[in-house]
Amino acid sequence: MKNNLLIFALGFFVLPAFGWAQSAPDFKELLDSAMVRDSDLKMQITQNKLTDLDGHKLKDIFLPTLELSGQAGYLNATARLTSPEINLQPFLTIPEGRYNNNLNISGFSGIAKADAKMLVYSGGKVKYLKKAIEEKKASEDILLEKTRDDVVAAVSKAYDQLALIHQSKNVLDESKKRLDINRKTADKALGYGLITPYDHKKIELAQATLDAKIVEYEGKKELLLTQLYILTGINKERLRLIEPVLTPVEMLSREKGIEQRAEIRALDHGIVAADYKIKAERTWMIPKVQLMASAYYIGLYGSRVKTSENVIPAIPALGYEGARLDWRPTNINILPLFTAGIGFKWEIFDGREGKHAEETARIGKEVLQNKKEDALKKLTLNLANNQTNYDIATAQINLKSKEKELAKNALVQAEKEFRYGMSKSSQLIEAESDLEVAELEYQNAVFNQRRAGIELMRSTQELDITKLY
Repeated sequence: MKNNLLIFALGFFVLPAFGWAQSAPDFKELLDSAMVRDSDLKMQITQNKLTDLDGHKLKDIFLPTLELSGQAGYLNATARLTSPEINLQPFLTIPEGRYNNNLNISGFSGIAKADAKMLVYSGGKVKYLKKAIEEKKASEDILLEKTRDDVVAAVSKAYDQLALIHQSKNVLDESKKRLDINRKTADKALGYGLITPYDHKKIELAQATLDAKIVEYEGKKELLLTQLYILTGINKERLRLIEPVLTPVEMLSREKGIEQRAEIRALDHGIVAADYKIKAERTWMIPKVQLMASAYYIGLYGSRVKTSENVIPAIPALGYEGARLDWRPTNINILPLFTAGIGFKWEIFDGREGKHAEETARIGKEVLQNKKEDALKKLTLNLANNQTNYDIATAQINLKSKEKELAKNALVQAEKEFRYGMSKSSQLIEAESDLEVAELEYQNAVFNQRRAGIELMRSTQELDITKLY
């Protein structure tokens, strides 16, 4: 019973400690964090939102618009009235300008207006522009693939560099162990007078050189951890727990061609978008139709309407002097004044502006076609170069593996000869150095082959991290 309680207590306190302990992030976590933090990717996604906004604007162009406007102010207007010639001979003849008058209207005015418009037919321009934006959006989405591949390549390189440093540390640790053993052998040999103090000092120098390389390793590791922290935002305490191992990339067989590269597919969509842009600009000669409706309110307050001359002629025989118009109405209102109908706009001749816009769109398409042609040439050369680099890097792994085996066998033989006093310490140190160099060169060859493999996969847009990690 006491034993069971003890086991329960240990499980209660120890297991949570393991749960709370930090774990090393795997490559997928590093990559996911880098995708979220990458500035170029975030900037590109933000820029692509402008294209989405253009698409929404086109969808809304057929929605009706309603505009309200109004104004208030003081009105003072005078109209000059000139009577025409009246010839009714032999009964009546009135020459032109006999009865001239000035009509003056003054007061405070108010005007309100509501305009409603709705586009009914755009001549097909909106339809073509909508398709052009869809193709542009597809092009931008494809280019995001290239940016994501750039992020994968950057994180992969930093991760593999960390693995290379880690493997180098293992090589140095093995060398240190061997040198420590050989140092003990040298101490005994010096005591027996089998080697000279000079030979003994050479081993001490080799140990000091190795210690200096270990210090250099720590500095390089810290730099790589800082780089991974900047890329991913994961704290260094967790990054220090990573212990990656470099392994060669298996022979790669391509399933796609350079036509699948993001740049080529993006240009293809750009060319299709340019075709729609040409069609949209060509609609300048087609009439555009819209529905229109307006409602007005006109009011005049504190107004006065008067004339400068009589509007009722004088009758001298009756002693009547006539009368001018002097009217002060309380207000004058016109409400509602409503109009509705269909309007159209037909640009029969626009100074060749439409033709120039169409020609500009055609030139834009030619530019994209030239870019695609140039990109195909460069990407074809890039594919051949990356294939060659990958083949060379793979062959180097085999070569460096054999060199490492030879250096290992040579060190075993040198250690035996030194232990039995058949060789000097310089030969042992040389063999140790050769093995260290061979092992480091092998790790570098694996690193270079992985880099070449990634670039080869990127040549045809086939980057697959499952083949690497």
